[in-house]
Amino acid sequence: MKRIMFIALAIGLTVLSTAFLSDKGLSDLRALYSKPISEWPKPTIDSGANWSEFKSLPKLDSSYFSLMEKPDVKLGKFLFFDPILSGSNQISCSSCHNPQTSWADHSTVPVGHDHLVGTRNTPSLLNVYARKTMFWDGRAHSLEEQALSPIEAHNEMAMDLTKLVPKLKAIPAYKQLFMEAFGEEDFSMPEIMKALASFQRTLTSRRSRFDEFLDGKHNALTDDEIAGLHLFRTKARCMNCHNGQFMTDEDFHNIGLTYYKRKYEDLGRYIVTKDPKDVGKFRTPSLRDVMNTDPWMHNGLFDNMIGLLNMYNSGMQMNNPKTEAQLADPMHPRVDPLMKKLDLTKGEIQQLAAFLQSVTATKYRMNRPEKLPR
Repeated sequence: MKRIMFIALAIGLTVLSTAFLSDKGLSDLRALYSKPISEWPKPTIDSGANWSEFKSLPKLDSSYFSLMEKPDVKLGKFLFFDPILSGSNQISCSSCHNPQTSWADHSTVPVGHDHLVGTRNTPSLLNVYARKTMFWDGRAHSLEEQALSPIEAHNEMAMDLTKLVPKLKAIPAYKQLFMEAFGEEDFSMPEIMKALASFQRTLTSRRSRFDEFLDGKHNALTDDEIAGLHLFRTKARCMNCHNGQFMTDEDFHNIGLTYYKRKYEDLGRYIVTKDPKDVGKFRTPSLRDVMNTDPWMHNGLFDNMIGLLNMYNSGMQMNNPKTEAQLADPMHPRVDPLMKKLDLTKGEIQQLAAFLQSVTATKYRMNRPEKLPR
């Protein structure tokens, strides 16, 4: 009897202690995260994961406005917004990468030439200058290389590249712009790619409340957002992939959304490398401005952040091979071991979503050119 009473007392004290910690837990977290970032609780990182600590974005440099007047950037902006780069003269780069929607398009997948639809969601171009690879499967390694694909793709801009340079050279205003940007009127595709890339490198996120918090303004986040930050770093294990200044490890992972042998099947990076280990792997997207760039994932099938976080909470390991036939199939997708069941509560998922709001800055709606070169 005494043993039973002792156990009951111990359990009671544990419950009281947990309740007490819960009551003051948020203020404790705020105190912890009001310290320099080097003194924050260490994140939960798996062995071998490539990560770096959070870093704030720089404040807007006053030289930005003079940068936008540089001849190559100015030319690139005209080209980016000009439907003349498409076969139909009706579609521009900005048709999918819209300045009004954080340089994405808020569509599940883009609609291009002749109303043909793509298979992958349009990624935002914000901070694209910092990306090591382009596209969801990483098939391009520079902005210059990347630009060719959508211009000539039959379901995007459908432009015959052999006709594009003569098309632009027939416009005296463009010949003058290329002269100012590159020192000669006799331009070709490399100069077009360079100009487009120069403009896209200017597309940067504005500072968010989280940047202010990182720089010492510790009232910039609410208690729930700080709790979400702590979960992001620890129990939710998000920092295994989403870390550093742009909240991405620049790597490729299979998170269980390959839809193998089903509708929406997409083999991801395997299409580029032909390595079965890459089946279903996609590039980790940056979480900068994430709440402005829905719907999410490579297929754009997720438009509710709580639902998306619930998916991660499940661990997605149920999509690993189970039957003998599946285990023997070298192409059957294997979910990244970084994906694990998280056991997050509904409240914790709400706090994670609140934190993601704090890393989302206000939109900067760049004006389109009032008049295109003609």
